Amino acid sequence: MAEVVTYGECMLLMVAEPGVPLARARSFRRSVAGAEGNVAIGLARLGHAVRWLGRVGADPAGEAVLADLRAEGVDLSHAQIDERYPTGVLIRDSHPARAIDVQYHRAGSAACHASGDWPGPGVLDGARLLHLTGITPMLSEDARRATGRLLELARERGVTVSFDPNVRRKLGDAGRWREVVGPLLRRADILLAGAEELELLTGRRAAEAVADLRADGVGTVVVKNPDRSATAVTAEGSWNRPAFDVPVVDPVGAGDAFAAGFLSATLRGLGPERALAEGATVAALTIQSVTDIEGLPSASQRDRALAAFADGGETVHR
Repeated sequence: MAEVVTYGECMLLMVAEPGVPLARARSFRRSVAGAEGNVAIGLARLGHAVRWLGRVGADPAGEAVLADLRAEGVDLSHAQIDERYPTGVLIRDSHPARAIDVQYHRAGSAACHASGDWPGPGVLDGARLLHLTGITPMLSEDARRATGRLLELARERGVTVSFDPNVRRKLGDAGRWREVVGPLLRRADILLAGAEELELLTGRRAAEAVADLRADGVGTVVVKNPDRSATAVTAEGSWNRPAFDVPVVDPVGAGDAFAAGFLSATLRGLGPERALAEGATVAALTIQSVTDIEGLPSASQRDRALAAFADGGETVHR
């Protein structure tokens, strides 16, 4: 039985050799990418039973994606293989200081399609947490409908919902993101969002958006701030945690890693202070390796790193 369920697109990832611009790269490392898959793998490595929901094509890229997820112990019992549409592909370069060049080849992919009767109620069997992002409903009307259905199922079954807007401007302009994803913020129990994302999706300053969302019933709002700190706001107060100062090899995937760390602590009954520290630790470990998932730690690796980072600043409670 899966403790956590995620739903979204997992793509084949091809990452250029570190530091080389995408247009000049000749060597690439194959991996998988996709926010919900990253979180699924992150939580699985931290010891949680995780089920991934999604759709890949009947092609070598799809086979590779499923093989990688399966190797991480992720439950694929409800994953679907589409005979008509291809698996999405993401190609990018990697650099610690400049903007990353990311090329998506996902339009019309298998993940954009879902049958009218999917998902069925069995996909949440045993789940305590459903994790979603704003990327998925932006892919297509099919994916938007499936996201809404999962939110309904979670409410019916009392499953906690965590939501990360994960805004990707290549999927739509600001107006489209506000239309599709903005209303979903209030359907979360745990919201993990960047300050700029909150402003884009609500039209309010981040602090005002947090207050509005808390008043509307969102139990925990975690804001990832421009200075790389993170703030968690609950009924008991607010906590702020600075990022750990570590050498950056590849910054992509830091947000998903943070989400995995924060959610793991929450699932284990730990409070916001510890959850922020574990989220920061998992993110710090991840950005020291190439690809979105290579640096995601096990639970023992997380705990050792957190102890080693002990002098890297304290969580402030207000």
